[in-house]
Amino acid sequence: MSHYIRADGRFAGRDIISVRHLSPEDLEYIFRVSHDMRMLVGRIGSFDLCRGKILANLFYEPSTRTSASFVAAMERLGGSVIGINEVHYSSVAKGESLPDTVRTLECYADVLVLRHPEVGAAAEAAKWCKKPVINAGDGVGEHPTQALLDLFTILEELGGVSGLTVTLLGDLRNGRTVHSLARLLAGYNVRLQLVSPPSLAMPAELLSELDAAGVVVETVARIEDAIPHSDVVYATRVQKERFAQLADYEAVKDAFCITPETMQKAKKKMVLLHPLPRVNEIAVEVDDDPRAAYFRQIEYGLYVRMALLAMVLGRA
Repeated sequence: MSHYIRADGRFAGRDIISVRHLSPEDLEYIFRVSHDMRMLVGRIGSFDLCRGKILANLFYEPSTRTSASFVAAMERLGGSVIGINEVHYSSVAKGESLPDTVRTLECYADVLVLRHPEVGAAAEAAKWCKKPVINAGDGVGEHPTQALLDLFTILEELGGVSGLTVTLLGDLRNGRTVHSLARLLAGYNVRLQLVSPPSLAMPAELLSELDAAGVVVETVARIEDAIPHSDVVYATRVQKERFAQLADYEAVKDAFCITPETMQKAKKKMVLLHPLPRVNEIAVEVDDDPRAAYFRQIEYGLYVRMALLAMVLGRA
């Protein structure tokens, strides 16, 4: 195993709160370890790298993929999991504060994964928790592990990132996955195409960040006009839960849909990604297209989260 997992203590005890905190060297290391995890799982399935370690999986919002992915990652590493996916069955329902909850859980666990509906909740939890905290999504803020697995997917599928044209499609205002991914891509020589309803456009603050980083950003009205030039299309759903008025959601929910006809306009070598769940933005008929990588994307996420857990626990 030592041939694959290279000892490096730079992440031991470290929080993973935002992609802003990750240097190019950090990213290179994360993806190298993620690739090693992929090789190891393919060879032996699971191993005892984190035997004796416990993960507290604390989710204040519904989750299928992210929650299950962290559970599977920890169990593949030989560790154990305390899963709290329905906080209304926990002491939170009694009015317990976030600081008190995380300070309690750190008494039982070695690492905490947190999803919370409020922006900044993961950073707040990290202030009170002595154990490493990994942000699994904070409101409309960031989702750093999703962005890391998205970028890892691009690397594994296309072999590199530099020089690519990446199209971000859908709810760019509320989509924390696209916010984190855009920030990561800003560190590479990429061109971004943004396709969204005007009411769901990328936040001005993030556009300013991208401009300051020298990223070429183009707003395109129709996916049909953007897809012929795209090496990567990253589609997101319009998030009903982020709308205060149902009428506002109904007005934009079906703004875009990628169909087999849409894919006919795409390059022969490109990848179509989606963080899932999807609603209407990708037709199920597209699933059989070899360029549709969103289910492979889920598997890549397992390896990235295995890498992150092992790294913050000082085991990789």
